[in-house]
Amino acid sequence: MATNGHSGNSSINIIRPFSLVKKDVELVKPSKPTPSDIILSFSSIDNLIGLEVLTPTIFVYQPKSKSQPSDLHDDHDVHDQQDAAEVIKEALSKALVYYYPLAGRLKRQQDDGRLKLTCNANGVPFLVASADCSLSSLNYFDGIDVQITKQFIFDSPPRDCPLVFQVTKFSCGGFAIGFGMSHSVCDGFGATEFFRAVTELSRGPTEPTVKPVWERERLVGNPTKGLLQSSVGKDSFAISPHLPTSDIVHECLSITSNGVKRLKEASSLSFTTIEIVGAFVWRARFRALELNTEGKTCFLLTAGIRKLLDPPLPKGYYGNAILPSSIELLGKDLNEQPLSETAKLIKECKRRMLDKDFIKKSVDDLETLISQKRDAKNEACGATTVLTDWRNLELLEEIGFAWEPVNVTALPWDMFGYVDLCFLLPPPAKKSSDAPTKGGEVAARILVSLPRPVMAKFKEEMEPLINY
Repeated sequence: MATNGHSGNSSINIIRPFSLVKKDVELVKPSKPTPSDIILSFSSIDNLIGLEVLTPTIFVYQPKSKSQPSDLHDDHDVHDQQDAAEVIKEALSKALVYYYPLAGRLKRQQDDGRLKLTCNANGVPFLVASADCSLSSLNYFDGIDVQITKQFIFDSPPRDCPLVFQVTKFSCGGFAIGFGMSHSVCDGFGATEFFRAVTELSRGPTEPTVKPVWERERLVGNPTKGLLQSSVGKDSFAISPHLPTSDIVHECLSITSNGVKRLKEASSLSFTTIEIVGAFVWRARFRALELNTEGKTCFLLTAGIRKLLDPPLPKGYYGNAILPSSIELLGKDLNEQPLSETAKLIKECKRRMLDKDFIKKSVDDLETLISQKRDAKNEACGATTVLTDWRNLELLEEIGFAWEPVNVTALPWDMFGYVDLCFLLPPPAKKSSDAPTKGGEVAARILVSLPRPVMAKFKEEMEPLINY
């Protein structure tokens, strides 16, 4: 399959055509017998219909230089001895002994609308591919076109599989792992713990340092009898002339450290990066989408609650332990008030999420929606900005002894609607060839999805952050 494309950043790199050859899919099963015919239930958070998606992530690895230490105690050339796909497949099989639910199958029940997971060791779909190009020719997956990137993730995976893998090997000796995990089963932290277990087992240990824990009953709320009222009625949302549309484009933009510093220094108050960047992106999206200023707009931020529960969740808990908190503003206020005022609201939003009563009520409300069968997938309207922060997930882990991580990137998924969901990603470990020439180091990357006519305006609004 031949393909070509270009970078999504303002500095365009032409990608030469390449071919990709895929082998047949195989099922990787646990390397040892695991509990079978067990049916597991989920928490109130896990059960949300909006989370029933595979979250595609690509981990990029290059060979270690032969002068680098390989942690081996002999003189063998590990680059020639190890096959990346076989190393990963073997490590995955070992990890599934502990994470055996991931080798099972998911199903949402017709009677009560809840998810169940059957532990049957049917296995994880695993695909090996080869590309006749180097990682450098793809800019180590930093900023390349999403349509090209999609070729390196599992295409049309079975809906009932909680996990899929695709390993693509490149002519330079590097490889990419296209990793798809059901968000119903894991949040970002849980998926990271699982991936860390795979990488750890690829280096020789017989068991992961952190053992997985299910215990989803810890986050099952108490439903109330009354109907829940939304704080913002759909009729009052701001409306964009560019939506709805199926012509959506995706861009991953680099945010410079100088740009972030400048925004922080412009205020007399102290703000974190997520607060000031979140406020800036919210406003930039609002302006680019040309939302009407008399309508309401929302900012939704998710945060982890693992350590906030009493007692805290066990270290190996890998289910969804995140909750959203939102802010609403009149479009006119978001558009005209100082950025520091919006950042202040985000700071208060974060503080609210530390309150144990807020956490309990949020989980109870989710259980109420599920019990009343009123949970439904939201359609993107543009008036809501959902920001998820991946910068602290520690996603870059070594595989085996012969390869080192150089990048990790997410692909958009339709959870809150493509247009409403934004990812704040860490900078790549390897400096890309199209890194900003101004603004110093890359502080983070922002992945956004917008209608095609809107993206240029959004990048124009983002200029102070991406080119300063």
